[in-house]
Amino acid sequence: MTELEEYYGKFCEEKRLTRRHGQVEFRTSMKYIHDYLKPGDKILDIGAGTGRYSIALANEGYDVEAIELVKYNLGMLKAQKSSVKAHQGTALDLSRYKDETFDVTLLFGPMYHLFTPEDKTKALLEAKRVTKTGGIILVAYVMNDYSILIHGFRDGYIKEAFSKGKIDESFQTHTSIKDLYSYIRIENINDLNEKTDLKRIKIIASDGPADYMRPVLNKMDNETFELFMQYHLSTCERMDMIGASSHTLDILKKI
Repeated sequence: MTELEEYYGKFCEEKRLTRRHGQVEFRTSMKYIHDYLKPGDKILDIGAGTGRYSIALANEGYDVEAIELVKYNLGMLKAQKSSVKAHQGTALDLSRYKDETFDVTLLFGPMYHLFTPEDKTKALLEAKRVTKTGGIILVAYVMNDYSILIHGFRDGYIKEAFSKGKIDESFQTHTSIKDLYSYIRIENINDLNEKTDLKRIKIIASDGPADYMRPVLNKMDNETFELFMQYHLSTCERMDMIGASSHTLDILKKI
């Protein structure tokens, strides 16, 4: 069992996306997915987890295929008996699919767990290959400064991280597979897009300040939470919000 499989055997991504802070990310991501979907589109969900996105989209009538590395997650996805055609696999090898197969491709989980620029580039190129020309690729990342502020300063690991070389003098994280998550900055994302010749339509802060505000969000009544969602959706495209967000969603077009 890999570190990633062991982690997801204990951590339930399905529950995360149904909690208040996770709802912000899920509802925001679904809003932007729907901005680019057309009737009859064929969708690929790479790193589908337990199927939170792929099953929701399949239930709307879309033709959805899913790739998931972790057997535990794949089992949970299949157990829900949806129309999603789900397979075990990796974002680095989509050879089961022909070129130009999908109208919309979601690459939400894999970039969290790929640690080298080479692997990130390979995952993007595979997603690009199986997406139709003119199609849309939505890519999620976990942001560097969120890690510094939350895991470093809030949780008290900042000095230990410096001593172990996990953070450099510019406060860029340097994690490995044993750390499970890879954290990135906007300039790194821009470099990946340039290498893969993918055109950005827009980039958004998919959860904005929500992850920093978990206790506050949990105490909100429903009306106040809906006002927070309105605030978030009105600000999530602002560049001054994106770098400090926990997650970003890069919306790309294959040209």
